[in-house]
Amino acid sequence: MNNNTLMIAAAGSGKTTLLVNKACAIKSEPVLITTYTESNEQEIRGKIIKKKGYVPSNITIQTWFSFLLQHGVRPYQSVLDEGIHEKDIGFYMLSTKSGKKLDQEGNPVQVEVKGRMQTVYWGERDFTKYYFTNSLKIYSDKTSKFVIATDTAIQNEIVSRITRIFQHVFIDEIQDLAGFDLELVKLLFKSGSAVLLVGDPRQVTYLTHHATKYGKYAEGKIKEFVENELGKRIKCEVDEKTLKSSHRNNKPICDYSAKLYPDLPVPVPCECQGCRSDPSDHEGVFLIKPAQVDQYLEDYKPVQLRWDAKKKCNGNYPVRNMGESKGATMERVLIYPTKPMISWIRDNKVDLKNPSRAKFYVAITRARRSSAIVMDYQDDEEFDGLVNYRN
Repeated sequence: MNNNTLMIAAAGSGKTTLLVNKACAIKSEPVLITTYTESNEQEIRGKIIKKKGYVPSNITIQTWFSFLLQHGVRPYQSVLDEGIHEKDIGFYMLSTKSGKKLDQEGNPVQVEVKGRMQTVYWGERDFTKYYFTNSLKIYSDKTSKFVIATDTAIQNEIVSRITRIFQHVFIDEIQDLAGFDLELVKLLFKSGSAVLLVGDPRQVTYLTHHATKYGKYAEGKIKEFVENELGKRIKCEVDEKTLKSSHRNNKPICDYSAKLYPDLPVPVPCECQGCRSDPSDHEGVFLIKPAQVDQYLEDYKPVQLRWDAKKKCNGNYPVRNMGESKGATMERVLIYPTKPMISWIRDNKVDLKNPSRAKFYVAITRARRSSAIVMDYQDDEEFDGLVNYRN
């Protein structure tokens, strides 16, 4: 029997709802649901409470880092260094590489290498400085590596313990996991737990860390990881059909957003009567000139989506950053693209790098009815999949 499954999801396909329904259908066996961000953990918890009125005692919901700390770091923290046996280990979240060497004034130590100055980092021989801050908080980018090193030293006891505690392990937003996180997923696949991974490889707007290990799978290539790295003895079914339909996006939005990821299956709008029962006379993906923005905002009340706060928007209407909008559903959006995004709009063959590609995809697919993109263009210019807005 194959207990491991990877489900590839489209935006708005109901992947979190699917996880919640599957977890709630398991009445007695213990289930872990884990995900990268706190906001998604709260969403999962909220959906279960809405469905059941409470969180069943057999279901545990944790962020990925909370899971690593509780079940991987703290129970075995002295295996690699007895000096921290009775110490309280904290957690330090960061988005850059950890472990910089600092001089007496607190500035990064640098050395010249081939005519260029490079920052010096602590190595693994300096155990505590490599993994921890001075106050013994473990670095977020080293947490899963610490767990794997410890698990290796005690002959897979960490994974065995997790299996004894949780018969089912559900991982949401699997595309956000990277490096040694994927090594732990691989070990869980070998365990006795039934492992279910769900994610949209197009929505890699955040990563747990930026590691060189499995770096070639860092941009949402979780399917390739499963196909290439598990070996012959580990099995994982890849399901690209169950969550292919979007309950949020209409066909023009599905089709245009799919152009950003031509190697992945094209999402399709669902045929649910409830999702498609109230069509509008303004639906699709539009190009809108900057001079039309204020009137468009007044007419359609879209949510404005931008890269970050440096982009000034109309303060009379709601605005969110693209990356922070992931998971949200909106009736309409107005997108302020970056220069690389505009280059891609003009020529879809342009190599749009992540996270620009992912954040642009997220922005376009937030809307149920219309996604409007602000860009200067000539009246006689036309772009495949886009409608030039006329007011």
